Amino acid sequence: MDLLVNIDVPDVARAERFYTEAFGLIPTRRFGTAGVELSGWPARIYLLEKAEGTIGAGDEPRRYQRHWSPIHLDVVVDDIEAALSRALAAGAVAEGEIRSAAWGRIVVLADPFGHGLCLIQFHGRGYDEVAQPA
Repeated sequence: MDLLVNIDVPDVARAERFYTEAFGLIPTRRFGTAGVELSGWPARIYLLEKAEGTIGAGDEPRRYQRHWSPIHLDVVVDDIEAALSRALAAGAVAEGEIRSAAWGRIVVLADPFGHGLCLIQFHGRGYDEVAQPA
C-alpha cells in the first residue's frame, strides 16, 4: 500500500518553487504543465494545478486564501528555527510563534496557497512523552 499526497494549487510552477525551496523536495515527474510529482518525504507529493473557483469536493469551490482544513501536513524537522526561516523565505506565512510542548516544539504556517501546515521538532521520546497505549 502507498500513500500519495495531492495538493491543489492555482499555479503549479509557483507551488513547485515553494515546496522545493521551503522543504528541499525534488521534482521527479511532470504531468504536462498542470502537475508535478515531488519526492524527498516518505510520501510522494503531487502538486496539481486547479483553477480557483472550480469545484473540488462535493459542491465546494476551490479557494486559495487561507482556509481551515481538518487535514494538514506536519513536517518533522531537526532544527525548527532553521526550517521556519527557510519556509518563510520561500513564501510561507507564520501564524504564531514557535510553541513548546512536552513532546517538542511546533509552529503553524500557511503555504502561499492557503493550505495549513506545521513544522514539528521532537525532543526526548517525541509523542511517546505523552502517549498512552491504545
